[in-house]
Amino acid sequence: MTSPVKKNGTVIPRILSIAGTDPSGGAGMHADIKTFSAMKTYAMSVVTAVVAQNTQGVRAFKAMDADFVADQIDAVFEDIKVDAVKIGMVANAAIAEVIADKLMHYGASNIVLDPVMVAKSGDLLLENDAIEIIRNVLVPMSAIITPNLPEAAVLLKTKPEWSLEEMRKCAPDILELQCRSVLLKGGHLKTPTSPDIFCDRHGVIELEAPRIATKNDHGTGCTISAAIAALLPTTPLVDSVRFAKRYLTGALAASNKLEVGHGHGPVHHFYELWQDGMIGD
Repeated sequence: MTSPVKKNGTVIPRILSIAGTDPSGGAGMHADIKTFSAMKTYAMSVVTAVVAQNTQGVRAFKAMDADFVADQIDAVFEDIKVDAVKIGMVANAAIAEVIADKLMHYGASNIVLDPVMVAKSGDLLLENDAIEIIRNVLVPMSAIITPNLPEAAVLLKTKPEWSLEEMRKCAPDILELQCRSVLLKGGHLKTPTSPDIFCDRHGVIELEAPRIATKNDHGTGCTISAAIAALLPTTPLVDSVRFAKRYLTGALAASNKLEVGHGHGPVHHFYELWQDGMIGD
């Protein structure tokens, strides 16, 4: 599968991840950086929290001081033109506010918000006071938000009985939170395929892909949102979403070639690069 990205001359898009860490390498800013690189863009990162986690779950996390997060953002934007921003784990309200203030100050564009609230293991990844800032400040700043079903329920302040039909119904409701578009991810459904719902002011589009039989789904949400961010500077939004979903499906299908951890292993971000073995083989 070849990326549809067409570079503007010789300039490679510069993509910033604002997220937490994952020492096991499968999620958070580590997944973002791998994805940006796989998409042939230049990866940068701002750390919001240091997370002790692996493929079996989150043990603990320590949020960065909000002023230090601000310093990191300043360091990037004062020196480098940023073509897109992917926001993942914000950890708390103070950090969420700093991110919003700084991105507005620098006029950041192509903002992709993955409203990380709960890890796949069920572990909480932010403090409760951050939810309102995400809903009321970061969501309206975003070109697209990419909630999974539990995150969508938090954003909507409801507990729907999720189904594909309910996803079609709720996606426009999420759009009413003033984001420009939403990708509602259906990975939690117990369906033969893996449906997502894309919604913008033009309407609703259903995107399907094969449901890959693998337990290696650590970092899937981080990966698809990072892929969208990497594509946005050069590719129309809907096309970016479609290609990002195809990329994630390929990364899931190839994940069993990796042997990482005893729990939910990571997807294979570099499945195209490594398809003929390691470089130099």
